[in-house]
Amino acid sequence: MPQCSRRNFLKTGLAGAALAGTGSLPLRAARGTATDWVTLGKSGVKVTRLAFGTGTFSGRTQRELGQDQFTRLVRHAYDRGIRFFETAESYGEMHKMLGVALKGIPRDAYRLMSKVTTREGVNPQEKIDELRKLANTDYFDVLLMHYQHVASWPADTVRWQDGILEAKSKKAVVGYGASVHGLPALRRFPGNKWLEIAMIRMNHNGTKMDAEAYNTSSSGNVGEVVTHTKQVRSEGMGVISMKLVGEGAFTSREDRQAAMRHAFRNAGVDCVTVGYKNTAEIDEAIENLNLALA
Repeated sequence: MPQCSRRNFLKTGLAGAALAGTGSLPLRAARGTATDWVTLGKSGVKVTRLAFGTGTFSGRTQRELGQDQFTRLVRHAYDRGIRFFETAESYGEMHKMLGVALKGIPRDAYRLMSKVTTREGVNPQEKIDELRKLANTDYFDVLLMHYQHVASWPADTVRWQDGILEAKSKKAVVGYGASVHGLPALRRFPGNKWLEIAMIRMNHNGTKMDAEAYNTSSSGNVGEVVTHTKQVRSEGMGVISMKLVGEGAFTSREDRQAAMRHAFRNAGVDCVTVGYKNTAEIDEAIENLNLALA
């Protein structure tokens, strides 16, 4: 067991959690722009409010662009001021494609997030090293345990929690947390002392959001999701929201703008990630978020 063990971490982190629980963090984002740098709660990691996602339909949309077109898309986002890029182990070749697309850009000029699948029988250190190598990076600014979807996840993933803390002690990870699917799993986020960052599905009408069944095709419970989002923010966690355009379901710009307003004005998230297939979608997302913050 590493010196930076989960038990020792939780023990020494109580004071910081108590301070975070005073509600000193605002629930509503300050006015600004999509490309402002913001801090993801007690993790201390600074990211741009708008992120570049690579997981539309598990990355299929981005993979089908091919490397050259995908690289041009990433560089357009970077030139427009988006400096936060995210991917996941389950998105196929996207670690490698993102690593190629970002090659040559100074590593301290952008932030990189990965999400790891918490399988049994897999060595966390070996998996994290494998993903770093694929992404051509020495470290991940954010590493999340991906797709936590059952209420027992805090106990089920102890080995992965310890492994991520060990990776942090080796400077292979800076900030960490989990992404959630389903209300039973989300209800275990508030009060969790290990979590620094929570990735939560969020939009104004519940499309692809959390419900009692994690894999439901019906609408999620927007009110309860917002309540838990505000709870974890008040405890000092950083919040990244996903499914802002309902995984492509929002075909009207009015809905896409409403989702942005809801995420920042009602739920008070820190950052949103959106997947893109062309430069026009990037430009629109920046404009929509700027309008939401105005």
